[in-house]
Order: sequence, then C-alpha cells, then structure tokens
Amino acid sequence: MPRMNTPPNVPRWARLAATGAALTNVPSGLWRVAIAAGVPVGLAQSEYDQLDAPGWGSFSLIGLSLIAEVFGFLALGLVRTWGETWPRWVPGLRGRRVPVLPVTVAAGLGTLAVTVYGALFVYASLHAEMAADPWGIWLLNAAYAPLLLWGPLLGAVTVHYYRRRTRIDPVRV
Repeated sequence: MPRMNTPPNVPRWARLAATGAALTNVPSGLWRVAIAAGVPVGLAQSEYDQLDAPGWGSFSLIGLSLIAEVFGFLALGLVRTWGETWPRWVPGLRGRRVPVLPVTVAAGLGTLAVTVYGALFVYASLHAEMAADPWGIWLLNAAYAPLLLWGPLLGAVTVHYYRRRTRIDPVRV
C-alpha cells in the first residue's frame, strides 16, 4: 500500500533508499553541532582551536550541517509527489509537472559528488594525524561512516526516478 504523498508506482525499496539517503547526514551533522556548542567529542583543544569552535567557526559547522540536511532531504523528492508535480506553495509553478531531465542530472551530479566526498573522507581520516582520544576518533568515524551510503542510495533512487518518470504508461497512451 503506497504511503501518503507517494506516487503509486514507487516500490518500498525506493522509499527506504530515499529515506536512508536523507538520514545519512544526521550523525555527522549532530557531531558538528556538538562541536559548535562546545560539547566534548574527544578532540584535543588544538582541534577545537583550529575549527574556532565554539566561536565564529561554529557558524560554519552549523551552516554545513544545515546545507547537508537540505540536500539529503531533496532525495525524498525522488519518491514523493512533490518530485513529480510542483507543490501548491511554489508560485508560478504550482501544479505543473517537474521536468525529469534537470532533476535527474542534478541528482546524478549529487550522487557523484557525495560518493567522491565519502571516499575522500575515508582516505583522509585514515591518513590524518589528529590530536584526539581513541573514543573521539571512534565517534568521528561512527558519525561520518553513514555518509558512505549516501552516494549509492541516492544513485539507486535517481535511476529509479528516471526510469519511472520516462517509462511509457500504457494507460496514458
């Protein structure tokens, strides 16, 4: 049974993958917000000083977390009705069909970007010399590990979105 605001031809796996893609940012975002608020996360004082947190650097950490959450949230549009038809609250576009190609290209580029980012983060974290407690390194890795799933999940949902939206529907023909 389809969920509310989900087109009827979206399978459960696609809904779960989109939700997973949207949620992969939450742990790292919470980790950054904790640093911004001055909560100890196992880093040495020199690491906090380098981030200027808490302090002016907190704005960057919170901003990065918010931007990542917004981009993560957009993955849900690939399996929701607002990814097919513009919502009522969008002036000038309300009720019109969302064009498939720009959405697919943007989501594809996003898939590439977050996949590369995840791989680079893993490489950097394995080769970085950080002043941190062992539990702090563990917490950092646990917070950022879900980002490795963001690219593959977003990629799968993007392919599904494109195929679903461009498939010829025998009922409409």
